[in-house]
This record gives sequence, structure tokens and C-alpha cells, in this order.
Amino acid sequence: MSRGRRYEEPKLNLKKVFAVILAIVVFIMFIFMINGILTKDKEQGKIASKDYMVVFKNNKWGVIDSNGNIVIDPSYEEMMTIPNSKKDVFLCIYNVNYETGEYKTKALNSKNEEVFTQYEQIEAISNKDLSHNIWYEENVLKVKKDGKYGTINLAGKELTSCQYDEIVAIEGIKNALKVTKDGKMGIIDNEGKAILPVQYQDITNLGKDNKDGFIIKAEDGKYGVVNYSNQIVLETKYDEIEKVYGNDMYVVKQAGKQILVKKDGTEILSSGYDEIKEILKNADNGIIYTQGGKYGVMKTTGEVTIPAEYEELKEAKTGIFIAKQNGKYGIINLQKEAKVEAKYISMVYHEKADIYLAEKENYENDIIDNTFTVRQSGILIDLDDEKGYIELKQGEDYKYYNFKFEEKKITEIQTSNTLFKSKKDGKYGFVDKNGKVMVDYQYDDVTEQNAYGYAGIKKDGKWGAIDNKGNVIQEPTYDLEEYLKIDFIGRWHLGKDMNMNYYRD
Repeated sequence: MSRGRRYEEPKLNLKKVFAVILAIVVFIMFIFMINGILTKDKEQGKIASKDYMVVFKNNKWGVIDSNGNIVIDPSYEEMMTIPNSKKDVFLCIYNVNYETGEYKTKALNSKNEEVFTQYEQIEAISNKDLSHNIWYEENVLKVKKDGKYGTINLAGKELTSCQYDEIVAIEGIKNALKVTKDGKMGIIDNEGKAILPVQYQDITNLGKDNKDGFIIKAEDGKYGVVNYSNQIVLETKYDEIEKVYGNDMYVVKQAGKQILVKKDGTEILSSGYDEIKEILKNADNGIIYTQGGKYGVMKTTGEVTIPAEYEELKEAKTGIFIAKQNGKYGIINLQKEAKVEAKYISMVYHEKADIYLAEKENYENDIIDNTFTVRQSGILIDLDDEKGYIELKQGEDYKYYNFKFEEKKITEIQTSNTLFKSKKDGKYGFVDKNGKVMVDYQYDDVTEQNAYGYAGIKKDGKWGAIDNKGNVIQEPTYDLEEYLKIDFIGRWHLGKDMNMNYYRD
């Protein structure tokens, strides 16, 4: 049998090997260089992704990016809407007839190109929080076609077909859109998924989250409660249902009278009060009630633990209440013992930080811990949940504290900033994280660097701005004394009406 031809092993071409190795090394170095640049940019306060903001100039509206560059020239009569600041979808209203209320809409991208042109109308879905601040559902738009409404995402993908007579947000609740069709209502989420079928006369939220469930109105006009999965929690047999609930108890109304019931409909409490205001965290502690315009606490047995003699009562923690008496706020416990004297013009409990923010007559705040001790005082500038700090103006200085009341340096908090405000001889300048002076002490006031790297500078009563390297982007020429917040994007400053969230020159 003959043997097949024997092939010799090819010899290595050393030049090619070294070339390949060199190419790999260069590629790895390139990757590290890019990563280093990105890291350096992050450290210098630059942002990886571009944000967009509404801008106002010469009584016209447009769009700028987070570098202060004009993206859409300010040329529109009506304020533009940006549903998601990180997406280049900008909504315009034009040809408005103020007599009939009719108008046209269109959507533009960052190239000033019109998009989603197959629809008659394109609108953001607006919502409000408890303070009536307006916000928008971030990745969903309401569109109209052939006289009916549907939803798309910001990439233009259809989420629900145009089949509804109306689509609106449930006020204060994210990811819950009320849809109306043929006189009936249902709920869909922001991705178009049906949450509650279109079969109710009305729907509203029960609590502060869509997971808390919904108050529904049946065809016979009676009210009940369903959960997020459309399972009955409370039968539809009541004249009204209040947005007061807890510990599987609900406040309902029958024949004009409030009644406390369990979710199976069993009546727990029906007398001894004018109105039930709150169900307490511990079911044994009962409710906060009113009688004769005053607040008190009553057990579900009807036993009064705190007589109705306070102007306001709100439970902060289990058995601990913020109480208003003689026009001032303090703190009491379930035994009516004063834990903090009623001497403040307002008071709120911040659950995450486990502290009380108590405002005094001079606009300063006492910051009170969970032992009812005043730990710090000053004008409250900021309280950041995510980073876990409080900023106070104490005298002429700005101080920072974590939620344990440990003083922190601004460099420990705003770790991505490149500049930090500093004061010397009555004037402000900026230093780097090592304390090196980067901007001379020449300003009457300044702001800290914002998320986009800009800081406000004040001189001779006027405001301007610098960038993250200390370069003057806008000379101090703006009179902003009546503005509640000073903030700059390039040469553009935040508008006076912060609820509208726009920038102007």
C-alpha cells in the first residue's frame, strides 16, 4: 500500500509573528488609552452622554445641548417639549388657533428633521407630582391617527395601535396610562401592556405608586379597589373610596359617612370621628381622626389615645407624630409627651435620612435626629438622597454633612467635579480637589459646578458662567436677583419659572 504524501510543518515567519504581536499590543494600548480618556473626561466633570434642554431667546423657543450649543434654532412661538433629556426627540406645537383651541404638532430630531410623520398629532404625556411640578413619561408618546389615539416609544415603535378616544396619565403615578374607549376606561403601561381592561366607568390611583392598586368605578356607579393584576381587593359596592389605606384596611363612604373596613368588607370603625385622615403604621395604634376641626388618635376599638386637640397631626415614625399647636410645629409621641417643642413654622420627616427638617422664622432650619436632638442649624440648600448628604449655609460658609452628621468636604461628595468654590478675604474663587487655586478670588458669589461642568459667577451684582476648566463662558452681565436658582449651561441661564425647566440668555 502506498503512503500518502507527507507534508512538512510550515516554518514560522518571525517577521509576521512580530508584526501580529505588535498589532495586538498597539490595539491593547489603544483600548487603554480610550478608557483613560473616558475616565479622565469623567473625572474632569464631562458627561459621556449628551442631554438636551429647552431654550428661550427673543420670545421664541428652541433646543440646546448640555454643552450650550443650539440644536434647534429658537424659532417656535410655543414652548417645545423634550420628553426624555437624553433622547433627541423634540415636540413642537404650531399653528395654534386660540379661539377654537386647535393646533398642529410635529416631532424633530437633533438634525432638525421631522420624524413620525405618519401621525396627525404627536404629544408627550404630561404628569404632575404632589408639588404640582410637571414631568413627562420618558419613553412613550401619545399619537393620533384617523381621529384615534395610540402610543409609540421614542424610537417610533408602535406600542398600542390608534384605537382609543383618549390617553392620559394618572396624576402622580408613573407607568400607568388611563385609556378611554367607547365611554369605558382601562389602564395600560408605558410599553402598551394592558394592566386593567377597558371596562370601568372611572379609574384613579389609590396610593403613590401603581403597585398600590387602583380605585375603580363600576357601571352601577359603585366603587371598589383592584390591584395591579386586576384582582378584586375591595368589592365595588361603596359610594366612595378615600385614598386612605394601610394594614389591609380602607376608608370607604356609605350614605355620606366614612367607615373603616377590612379588605373583606368587615366594618371596623364607624363612629366617634368626623373624618379619618390616616391609618397608622402599627394597626394596633389605629387612625388619625378629626373632630370639630381638630386632630387626634383613636384605636380601631374606638378608644381615644390622643384627644382631638391639635391643629394638625401626621405620623412620622411608628408612634411618633409631627403635631401643630398654636400655629407652630413640634413632635409628640403616642402618650402626648412633647419630644420637640412646638416652635417651628413647618416640619417634615425625611424617612431615608431618618431626620426631621424644622423651619424657623428666619428661614433657617434645625436638623433634628431620631433622638430629637438638634444636630445642625442653617439655611437648607440641598438634601441629596442618592449621595446621602445635606448642604447647609451656616453664616457665610456652606457646609456638607452626611446623614450621620459627619462633616464632609465637597471633594468627598462631588467627586466628578474639577472645580470647587472657595472663599478668601470676602471674595470667591475656585480650587481643584487638591486645593490649588484655579480661578482667582475675584467674585462676590459663585455656585458649585453643576452636572455639566458649569458654575455661576457673580460680580458687581451680575451673573455669568465658567466652564469646568475655569474659562469664562459668559461674562457677568445677567441680573438674576429675583431668580430662585442660579444654574448655567454654557452662556444660557436657568429660567425664572423652575417648574417650566428651560434656559435662556
